[in-house]
Amino acid sequence: MFDSLSEGLQSAFKSLRGKGKLTEGNMREGLDIVQRSLLEADVSYPVVQDFMQHVSERALGKKVLLSLRPEEELVGIVQSELTAILGPVDSSLHLKTEGPTIIMMCGLQGSGKTTTCGKLSQLLKEQKVTPLLVAADLQRPAAIEQLKVIGQQLDVPVYAEPDNKNPVEVCNNGVARAKELGSRVVILDTAGRLAIDEELMAELAKIDKKVSPDQVYLVVDGMTGQDAVNSADAFNKALELDGVVMTKLDGDARGGALLSVKHVTGVPIKFIGTGEHFDALEPFRPEGMASRILQMGDIVAAAHEAHRIVDDREREELEAKMASGDFTLDDFKNMMEKVSKPGLMGRMMGLMPGMGQFKDALESDEAAGGIRQTIGAINSMTAEERRNPKVIDSARRSRIAKGAGVQTPVISQLIKQFEFMKPMMQAMAGGSVMDRAKMMSQLQGAMSQGNGSLDGLRTKGSTGKRLSNAERAKMRKEREKLKRRKKRQGK
Repeated sequence: MFDSLSEGLQSAFKSLRGKGKLTEGNMREGLDIVQRSLLEADVSYPVVQDFMQHVSERALGKKVLLSLRPEEELVGIVQSELTAILGPVDSSLHLKTEGPTIIMMCGLQGSGKTTTCGKLSQLLKEQKVTPLLVAADLQRPAAIEQLKVIGQQLDVPVYAEPDNKNPVEVCNNGVARAKELGSRVVILDTAGRLAIDEELMAELAKIDKKVSPDQVYLVVDGMTGQDAVNSADAFNKALELDGVVMTKLDGDARGGALLSVKHVTGVPIKFIGTGEHFDALEPFRPEGMASRILQMGDIVAAAHEAHRIVDDREREELEAKMASGDFTLDDFKNMMEKVSKPGLMGRMMGLMPGMGQFKDALESDEAAGGIRQTIGAINSMTAEERRNPKVIDSARRSRIAKGAGVQTPVISQLIKQFEFMKPMMQAMAGGSVMDRAKMMSQLQGAMSQGNGSLDGLRTKGSTGKRLSNAERAKMRKEREKLKRRKKRQGK
């Protein structure tokens, strides 16, 4: 996401480092690179002009030019101005306390509108709200069937009238059905076109007038550049949009549309789609996105992703086991299976500062094979061995390796790595969501370095014979922290 823009901005910051003396001329050179990077990322020219005016006024001030680290001052200014362009945004759905909240989804064909209806349903289900999907796209062949398939996959009800050619009636009847079912949310999947035309706008305006949706969201393809901005502007004039959902930001999108939509149309980005899976929809946070563009990560979003991996009951059970020292290889295997969910690992790495470089490695076939190998090795153990790996002697290791189809040293390394991780997991128990996100990133980073296994969490130094001083110090620190926590709990 935004690789070219991020690289351009980093180049601008680097141009200011190591200067014997920073002058207005030096700073202007850096600002020229910032401007060029924004234009190359397909940001609307008026937006670039406005942005650069604000950045230049602040960057050329004495406070920045005379500071000890001017490049850091510039980073802060750019981050602040990016946040201002992207926000403010209220990502809440504002669900009504009585009666169903009606959300109308619209957009051109190919923008990912119907799939986004499913993603929004998944997001609602995570909030313990099951919506009713209404198949009101009567133009595109198989659109109704696609929504039904999505509903089955997510266990979400779908209302459809295949023989009715009046989308207004379908929407009204769908809302009536939602009231009968007691659904808190109705999501209307309306028709799209290959391009904006009067017929499409008239149909959407009629639905808007007759059904009176509480919120109207436009789904736009982030890879279409300024066409996405033009679409948002046209739809907003016809419907008065409440927000934009920008999809396909996990691809080669240059980011220009994301930075331009709010400034040009006045309509905020409400959600962003970052993958093909139903859990790849994020509430949009301007400050978090600005940090991502500047390669500073987004720890809040990472914590949110970590929170989505397990439900509240599983999390409470896992934390209790970790705190008591009962964390077993079975628990570790379950965590591995959740962490290795398609697309999740890459998103997590992209959100952690300095970890984006591991994204491709984590999503490679080699990484997936390493994870399967680790899980297979644990599955080849008996219940007693998974509960207490210390009982695994040489003969047992040979048996486990044979059952898993790996070499015996793989089993030995897995056991050592688990014993190294166990105190870390215990120390994390009772920590904040942020602590858990950081721990998850360590696990994922280690897996990426070890081709999907845990070779990145080595318990031995480079000689393979003894722990390094840094590793000893880290283990000591974790043990002391755990002792202090247990002592406090004892009181």
